[in-house]
Amino acid sequence: MAPYESDDTTAVADADELRAARRRKAARYVVPAAVLGLAAGTIGLVPALADSGSPDLPKITAEELIEKIAASDVQQLSGTVKISTDLGLPDLGGLEGDLMSGATPSGGEGSSADPSAKLTELATGTHTLRVAADGPDKQKLSLLENAAEYSMIHNGKDVWGYDSASNEVYHGTADEGTERGAEETPATPKGLTEEALKAVDDTTSVTVDGTAQVAGRDAYKLLIEPKQSGSTVGAISVAVDARTGMPLKFTLTPASGGSAVVDAGFTQVSFAKPAASTFDFTPPKGAKVTEEDSVEAPEHSSQRPEEEELAKGLEGLNVIGEGWTSVAVLDSGAEGAASGAGRGDTGELGAAGGFLGSLGDEVNGKFGSGTVFKTRLVNALITDDGKVYVGAVTKDALVKAADSAK
Repeated sequence: MAPYESDDTTAVADADELRAARRRKAARYVVPAAVLGLAAGTIGLVPALADSGSPDLPKITAEELIEKIAASDVQQLSGTVKISTDLGLPDLGGLEGDLMSGATPSGGEGSSADPSAKLTELATGTHTLRVAADGPDKQKLSLLENAAEYSMIHNGKDVWGYDSASNEVYHGTADEGTERGAEETPATPKGLTEEALKAVDDTTSVTVDGTAQVAGRDAYKLLIEPKQSGSTVGAISVAVDARTGMPLKFTLTPASGGSAVVDAGFTQVSFAKPAASTFDFTPPKGAKVTEEDSVEAPEHSSQRPEEEELAKGLEGLNVIGEGWTSVAVLDSGAEGAASGAGRGDTGELGAAGGFLGSLGDEVNGKFGSGTVFKTRLVNALITDDGKVYVGAVTKDALVKAADSAK
């Protein structure tokens, strides 16, 4: 399908057009997708008609609206996105700095302009993004901060990250012409919606819930709700542009009520071709420039021992249940880590293990004993024998899953 063209002057962007460099060749910077991947569940189609609300649009079924999203091929756009994330994470009192020490590759200093680290900021709080795209090889995303700005620019084979606060630049490369998809960033309504629509079955109700206006554009509202009890997800609402099929706003509300866990929406949008100069970048005078290869781990081992151990654990990942109540199971290999015993007392975690244990709820069951760590969306049970059960499910659902594994 040819790129959608419009002479609309309403201004915003679709940051999921943006791809950026990975450590080795890549254009793939994804805001922690585990949250959305676990929350997405699987979706069954419940035909419904959009016959209420404003504006007045032609009737459409949920299945037709999902097909419209899938067929959307907007490639030229620019504008502004506002994203708010509230997982209800506890205040670690600065401990998070200790836990993340050593997160940079072994033997390298890292860079404050590295997109793979910088974009994790989108996982909490409220942020404003300016975005622009012109096809698969030209994208730009700027994260606006109080007195500074962080930008990622992808132009052909070059991918740049620039942090104005530290005057640091990160330079990587990407394959030209790489098709979009896995590289898309789920920090925007389109990326978030695609995460939620990856699988389809009968565990979910999907309906069209009227119409709305977002960023000055007419839109249908797609409502996604779990049919199963035990999920922490209440509902997902997606405002879909009636003309282009591009998701304009994504809102995930928890089953516990209150404010949205994730709310990402375009405040301005334009589908006009951005100026070519939008994607030009030259490192400012005096800026520290880090090349992606300079922060790689030694060639004989691209992972530290603990990372290799985690990777092996993920290879044997098991899943209990289905749909919205799916629980992933892995073996951490750290007995007593949940309560701060074992490795937590004298090993890698040190005093942090005991502190983290104090943040959770102790639970018991057929599986033995353990600690449940909770957010407003994703919860995890770490048993005293080192097993980890995680999902967008309630504490009771985690205990039930652990019991069923025995």
